[in-house]
Amino acid sequence: MKAGVVLVLVLEGCVDTLAPEVGISAAEALCNEDSAPLQPVSFVAEISPILRASCDRCHLPGGAGQMASGLDLSTYDSLRAGGLRSVRSIVVEGEPCASVLVKKLGPAPPFGSRMPRDSDPLLEPQLHLIHDWIAEGARDH
Repeated sequence: MKAGVVLVLVLEGCVDTLAPEVGISAAEALCNEDSAPLQPVSFVAEISPILRASCDRCHLPGGAGQMASGLDLSTYDSLRAGGLRSVRSIVVEGEPCASVLVKKLGPAPPFGSRMPRDSDPLLEPQLHLIHDWIAEGARDH
């Protein structure tokens, strides 16, 4: 009897494990770690300005796509509420690689288009801040 095969895909620091399902893999656990645990990330001072600057056309009140998706990124509470199409939370505390926000901002999202759509992608330092903020628990401070 052959042992099961595990295929691990690594996309910009996030990992998806395909069969067999035996719980979280070591790679997934590492993927969700804070890259700078001694430097806490602030939603108010660091994450909100990134979202406001990059997502203003579509996901802030009055933006073209906000009505279609229902996703408002203007405040912590509205970000946490998700959008009309959210099948699960856009942010999973402590699990950036399970968070839709990280997947959609990365270079190759597993579904739909990379965000921000029709615009320059976020820079690596910005992606790392969002990743680390979620890894730290995605708190509103």
